[in-house]
Amino acid sequence: MIESERFWDSTAEKYARKPVDDEAAYAKTLERTSQHLSPEKHVLEIGCGTGITALKLAPFVAHITGMDISGRMIEIARDKARDQGIKNVTFLHGPHTEIPGQQDDKQFDVVMAFNVLHLLDDPAKTVRDLRLRLKAGGLLISKTPCLREKTVLLRPLIWVMQKLGKAPRVHFISYVTLDDMIRNAGFDIIASGIYPAKTGSRFIIAKRKQA
Repeated sequence: MIESERFWDSTAEKYARKPVDDEAAYAKTLERTSQHLSPEKHVLEIGCGTGITALKLAPFVAHITGMDISGRMIEIARDKARDQGIKNVTFLHGPHTEIPGQQDDKQFDVVMAFNVLHLLDDPAKTVRDLRLRLKAGGLLISKTPCLREKTVLLRPLIWVMQKLGKAPRVHFISYVTLDDMIRNAGFDIIASGIYPAKTGSRFIIAKRKQA
């Protein structure tokens, strides 16, 4: 994790200045996510980065806890929240395993994981862990670039960029693998979509099973 933390710390300033790649797809993600939020809900976002999504969705919920392994990104997110006067978002530095409370403390109504599962050491275990944090019937809302669906030429390019320190470690996940990962962790997928189509990013809303 230390290597990943250093990478994201080193890119935090550039990441914060970078515009959203596909405004239409991002707006669609926000719109579909907001349909499942309400003023009484408590939300967790892992891999929150510089806080752009958490801050945009804050008006729809009671509280959002945003977590990221990059301390520098969390500093930027906190600055944004202060500058925008947003009080119902807490940004914490650390992995999802360091969420305050007991591991099986079902304290959240919704967990969000946008563009992060493919970057984690063990995405399947992460999804299982996140289920423990959800209340009965709680939702996991995620969006994941499924790089295995793209051309094989992308793999050597990413490998070269990683060697140059220009890209993080990634998992080449397929749509089927991602769906199975979420279902096997104890969720029912209730909605999904692929957008933007050019990146193969799969948007999923999954409901925690009662058992």
